[in-house]
Amino acid sequence: MPKYRIEISRDDCCGDGVCIQEAPETFELDDESIIVVVNPDGDSAEAVLSAAQACPTDAIILYDEETGEKVWPKD
Repeated sequence: MPKYRIEISRDDCCGDGVCIQEAPETFELDDESIIVVVNPDGDSAEAVLSAAQACPTDAIILYDEETGEKVWPKD
């Protein structure tokens, strides 16, 4: 499983928090209830992908760290 470079679209984040349930060591909500990455290596790549896929607004954008290709969301 590849390692991901994680970007957050703050404008798209609705503060649902489902990503925290999927990858609690990687994500948390900031003071504005917007998701932030606290430790990109906190959870497995599978958990991070699952968190991104669970996001109702596709606010978590994942890129393959080696190739730079966008992994999620699918265009």
